[in-house]
Amino acid sequence: MGPKDGYIKYIVNPKSGATSSKLLVSGFGEYLIDKGYDVRQVTTKSLTHARELASEEAVKYDCALVVIAGGDGTVREAAHGLEGSDKPLLMLPCGTENLLASELGFDEKVETVIRAFESWNIRKLDLGKAAGRCFTSIAGIGFDGNVVHRVSAMRSGHIHHLDYFWPIWRTFWDYKFPFMKIEVDGQVMFEGRGMAFVGNISRYAIGLEILSQANYSDGLLDVCAYRCSHQYELIKHSVMTAMKKHTHTDSVFYKQGKHIKITSDVDVATEIDGDPGPNLPIDISVIEEAVKVIVPPGAKPAGMRTRLMRMLG
Repeated sequence: MGPKDGYIKYIVNPKSGATSSKLLVSGFGEYLIDKGYDVRQVTTKSLTHARELASEEAVKYDCALVVIAGGDGTVREAAHGLEGSDKPLLMLPCGTENLLASELGFDEKVETVIRAFESWNIRKLDLGKAAGRCFTSIAGIGFDGNVVHRVSAMRSGHIHHLDYFWPIWRTFWDYKFPFMKIEVDGQVMFEGRGMAFVGNISRYAIGLEILSQANYSDGLLDVCAYRCSHQYELIKHSVMTAMKKHTHTDSVFYKQGKHIKITSDVDVATEIDGDPGPNLPIDISVIEEAVKVIVPPGAKPAGMRTRLMRMLG
């Protein structure tokens, strides 16, 4: 892409990230301006506003690229706004976990973003759709959803990793694992007490490979269900997942498909890309090749060690 190909819409969530993220946003913006690009920056007022801004650019012929700077929620909404368009999306990871950006091979270095931009390496990104809402990464059902709802209730600004400690601790001790039924493409995959994850990327928080076979552009969603009714079983699952051996146990069920239906006879919380989702029942489907994303050439998803080092600064 050259400066004469069109302008670059630079959408920034001013509430996402710490000082390093702000340096990433300003550094890449200065790079583009120095190269002669027409950069039109705008700040978001809400997640919905991020989607609206991206949607407006999707139909403008003279917009060559949409850059989105924010966390997983902001990126999700921008991707939703660009769904079905030919406008490429380039993300600047500025949130707490940056799940999708990490899966695509991004870090917090401006050099990585510049390398991706200059290579113009475009991949197709599938989206998940749950209860009318799109998501890019992972939906958590049960324990994980409960934690996210608690974090959201306590949230007053940018979330730090330590903000999850108390909600996880409280949920661990008082959570009652519900009975749920999971159907994948019309076939029952799981029935029993437990928790589940549905997603489009292989790595979750701190790099846990819960959905180890997931590929964000294969036209499928991955489902991992853990049979679990007690806290000690949750500890066992956590250890086995960290060791990348959870899918080899007889209490973990793994499947891929295009349509997932999850039901329960009680209220069960969910989360979608780190934000509170609707209680069960929920229907989840895949939108194939929904968005064009620019990724670093030859990049691999960040693993657990890299993400832990990033958390420690």
